[in-house]
Amino acid sequence: MAVFRESVPRDLPGKMMELNWSLVLLLVLLGAAGVGMLYSVGDGSWEPWAVRHAIRFAVGFVAMLVIAMFPPRFWMGVAYPVYTVALILLIGAELFGATVNGSQRWLDIGPIRLQPSELMKIALVFALARFYHDLPTERVSRLGGLLVPAALIGVPAMLILKQPDLGTTLLLVATGGAVVFLAGLSWKVILPGAVVGLAGGIGFFSYGLEDYQRQRIMTMFSPDSDPLGAGYQILQSKIALGSGGFTGKGFMEGTQSQLDYLPEKQTDFIFTILGEEFGFVGGLVILTVYALILANTVAIATSCKSTFLRLTTMGVATTFGLYVFINVGMVMGVLPVVGVPLPMISYGGTVMLAVLAGFGLILGAHIHRNAEPPRGVGLFG
Repeated sequence: MAVFRESVPRDLPGKMMELNWSLVLLLVLLGAAGVGMLYSVGDGSWEPWAVRHAIRFAVGFVAMLVIAMFPPRFWMGVAYPVYTVALILLIGAELFGATVNGSQRWLDIGPIRLQPSELMKIALVFALARFYHDLPTERVSRLGGLLVPAALIGVPAMLILKQPDLGTTLLLVATGGAVVFLAGLSWKVILPGAVVGLAGGIGFFSYGLEDYQRQRIMTMFSPDSDPLGAGYQILQSKIALGSGGFTGKGFMEGTQSQLDYLPEKQTDFIFTILGEEFGFVGGLVILTVYALILANTVAIATSCKSTFLRLTTMGVATTFGLYVFINVGMVMGVLPVVGVPLPMISYGGTVMLAVLAGFGLILGAHIHRNAEPPRGVGLFG
C-alpha cells in the first residue's frame, strides 16, 4: 500500500503556491471565452449551453487542482488500471452505447453521458509514459519496445474507428505516435515506419473508409462541387469567417450563427462564430492564448527529471495542440471535417473534463518536476 500512503498530499497550502499560476490563468481565460461564445450561440440565453459549460468548467477546474496535488508515484501506480478502465468503457460503448447522429460513441451511466474515447486520450498517454519510464533507454527501439505501445495504441484506435469516429481515431494515433517518438525512438525505425505508414494510409483511404468519410476528405479540395451536401458546412464556415473581417461584426451580431445557417455551431464550429463576431483580431487573440498554453507545457516538460512526467506532459500537450490544429484547420477548410472540438470553448462535458484532468497532471508535473520515481511502481507499492 506504499503508493497510497505516499499519495496523501502534505503541506497543501505550500503546494498550491507552487502551481504554475500563469498556466492556470490562461485556462480560465479559455473557459470564460467558451462561456461567452456559447451564450452568444444560444441567442443571448444561458440555456442550454452556456450555464452547463460554466458548471462543467468549475467542476473540472476543482478536479484539475486536486489532481495536481498528488505525487507522480501515485499516478504511475494507477496508470495501467486507468488505461484498463478506459478500454472497458470503450468496449461498453461498442456493446451498449447510445447512438447519436449515426455514431455509437456515448455511454449513459445514470444521469451522466460519457464519451469514453475522450477519456482514452489521457489514459493512453498515461500508459505509454509509464511503459517507457520502466523501459531502459537502449531497449526503446527494439521489438519489445515497439510491439507493446503498438498494441496500447491500436486496440482502442480500432474500437473508436468502428463507432465510427475518424477524427478521434486519427488524434489518438497521432498522440500515441508522438509519445513513442519522444521516448527516444531511433531514426532507423522512424524512417521505414513513415514509409510503411504512408503506404498504409493510402490503402486505408482507398479501402478502409466509409464512403461518406472519403467524401468529406475530397470535399475539402472542392466544397463547391456539393454546396448543399458535403460541402455545406465548409462553405458556410468560410462565409462566416470572411464576413467577420478584421475586427468582426460584434458580440451576438453574427448572421451565420444567429440565423442558423451553420450546423454544429456550439461544438465543432464554435471558432467560426468567434471569427465572425470578433474577426481576425479575436481569432488571433484566442490562438495566442493556445500558443502560450502550449509554450508553458513544453517548458514544464523540459524541466522534469523523470521520463514519466516528461512524456505525460508532452503527451497531453500534443493532444491539446492537435485538438486546436485540427479544429481550426477544419473550420477554415484546409482540413476535412472530422468532428474534433475546440478545447475549453466548444460545448462538450467529457472533452472539458478530460482536458482539465490532463492539465492537472501537467500542473502536478511542474510541482514535482524534480522527483524521480523508481521503475516498477505497482498499484500497491
